[in-house]
Amino acid sequence: MREYLVTFHKVVSDDTGHERRVLQQQAVVAAPCPVSALTMAKALFCETAGIVDWRLRADICEVVVLTERAA
Repeated sequence: MREYLVTFHKVVSDDTGHERRVLQQQAVVAAPCPVSALTMAKALFCETAGIVDWRLRADICEVVVLTERAA
């Protein structure tokens, strides 16, 4: 299994009208593939934030492979 870092960001406009990404949450999850890691991280984000849909608090989510773990 691999470890993945999943990050959630909210896109906001600053006072000059430029958009920037604000980190909402990060999670390191062990999963067999990036899709599974994303699904697990979304569920964890919702549970932690007490919401039913991660898109209520974030606009973007990204998955990055960290390491491959021995089975």
